[in-house]
Amino acid sequence: MALGTHSGDTDLLLPLPAAGEHWDPHLIHTHYFGFSIPEAAIGAFLYIRYQPAFPLSQGGVCIFQGTDNVEHTDMAFLDYEVTMPWPRIEGNTITTDNGLTIDFLEPGRTARITYRSGDGATSVDVVAEAVTPLLARGHVMPGEEDHHDVAREPGGTEQFMHMTGELVLDGTTYPVDCYAPRDRSWRQIRVERRGAVPVPPVGWSPMYFGPDLIFNQISFEPLDTDPAWAGLYDVGDRPSHHYAWIQRGEETRSIKWVRRNVFEYHPRIHLPMRQEIAAEDETGELYRFEGEAIACAPLPAWPNTSFHDSVYRWTDEQGRTTHSTYQEIWFDEYQRKMKRRALATVHP
Repeated sequence: MALGTHSGDTDLLLPLPAAGEHWDPHLIHTHYFGFSIPEAAIGAFLYIRYQPAFPLSQGGVCIFQGTDNVEHTDMAFLDYEVTMPWPRIEGNTITTDNGLTIDFLEPGRTARITYRSGDGATSVDVVAEAVTPLLARGHVMPGEEDHHDVAREPGGTEQFMHMTGELVLDGTTYPVDCYAPRDRSWRQIRVERRGAVPVPPVGWSPMYFGPDLIFNQISFEPLDTDPAWAGLYDVGDRPSHHYAWIQRGEETRSIKWVRRNVFEYHPRIHLPMRQEIAAEDETGELYRFEGEAIACAPLPAWPNTSFHDSVYRWTDEQGRTTHSTYQEIWFDEYQRKMKRRALATVHP
């Protein structure tokens, strides 16, 4: 089954309400890029979230290292502003008020992302070059589609990129050469209201082993794996994944099912630290991947949720390894359950 794609000009799709027009305040556009430096256990989250109804934006640069980051400010570097003016847009270049710049050198294919901190001690200068088609993606959270205004034609994209360049972190220079996903959304209504989307923790696990094997999925842990969320949510008989694909050379295949099984959670921030993912594609080919986090941190991007990024080391069935972001988001009900569980372990 062919998966949909979008044209490169969607990279620059940032509509604003017309004069006298009123948009839902939760309607957003986004741009996300990231990269990892596995040998230094470093991950980067580069993000702009546009809120056109106001119009305002938020975003910036989050750099995390290692697995002992409990608060946002534990990160190696954090410059994320929640309230900024609408970014400056000049041709194909977008610049936020705190200095994060995305220059789409070839929309749909190539972008340069730059940033320099106010004190000059930290900077990012990377080029992202596409290695997969610009695949169409809908909503992120299961149930989120119930809030969309279809008349406004919401949409989104995902694409794997070859990221090259350098990170200067507190005066130390690190070369960047990795494969990482980027994504974006436009005209999506992402409701921030408490309990707006009653769903178990949702995990995103893109991974690139080479042009012959690129895998991506968004799912929750199914009930038959005895997940920590059991008893909190009624998921009925719906599939545990709601978006997944695999790239085999020039062929992009859809995924029939995904089974994600978590073996270990972080003792403080509760992110999965070791897990296995099994899947079957539309041709009947089966896959299994084992993963372990080497860096992780909570991120400030979404209120009323607990949102985390990490760098995962993944191993396929042939023993090949790769590193990529693993992101997970959950709501307060699950967070409180995990806190009680952790306290019971310390004080049985």
